[in-house]
Formats: sequence, structure tokens, C-alpha cells
Amino acid sequence: MAPARFIAAVMRRLRKPASSEAGHIRLGREGEQAAVRHLRKNGYKILRRNFRAPHGGEVDVVCRHGNELVFVEVKTRSNEEFGRPADAVDPKKRRLIIRGAMKWLRLLDMPDITFRFDIVEVIASPEPEVRIIENAFQLPDSYSY
Repeated sequence: MAPARFIAAVMRRLRKPASSEAGHIRLGREGEQAAVRHLRKNGYKILRRNFRAPHGGEVDVVCRHGNELVFVEVKTRSNEEFGRPADAVDPKKRRLIIRGAMKWLRLLDMPDITFRFDIVEVIASPEPEVRIIENAFQLPDSYSY
């Protein structure tokens, strides 16, 4: 058996079935899928999902809305009992999103492009409710790319 096939077969056996996936992981994945569908329905063009920059930095969805590049953080909760999902995007999380966005912008090599940071809230129960918060936060003055 070729080494690549052997490795693939071993990996399939080691992979846990989807049913054993942690509930919060599944909730987040389903919330992101609902968010992407909602963004597309509202005229956003999805460019990339789950962009991870080297040395830290992450953006859930990179998309275009009109002439703007949009970096989207998706937050999913089963309910709003403990607050809105957007409340979880604290300064530390914003820094990670901004770091990922700055790497994306450097890759584009287009310093005059217009961009913004949106948050998409997904409330999963009973029927998913999706809300887009445009310009949820701004790039601090101390950042440049």
C-alpha cells in the first residue's frame, strides 16, 4: 500500500465520529454556517472562511460587501440568558481579529482599500436568529499595515 493511502487509512480510523464532537464545537460550526448563509443572502461575497495568520491572528469570515472588505467574527450562543453573543468579543479577541485582518491586508498589498469589522450574532434556539452588526469595532489608531 502506498504511504499516502496508508496514512489516510490510519487517520480515518483515528478520527472521532461527528456524534462524539463536543456540543459547543458543533454549535459554533453550525452557527458559522448559518452566518455565512445569512451574509450571502444579504449581498456579501464570501472570500475565505477561517483565515488563520501565522504568528496568531484569526478571522472567521473574510468577505466583500459592496466596495468594502469585511472581516467578520461569528459568535453563536444557544440563548441570550447570559448576554448577547457580541459581548464575548472582548479587547483580547479584537486584537486577534485585527492581527488576522492586518495580515490579510498585507497579502493584498493594497493600502488604500476600505475595510471594516463586523460581528454576526447567531442565537441557535429555537430557530436560528442571525444579526449582523456592521462596524462593530474600529481599528485602533496605533495600527497600520
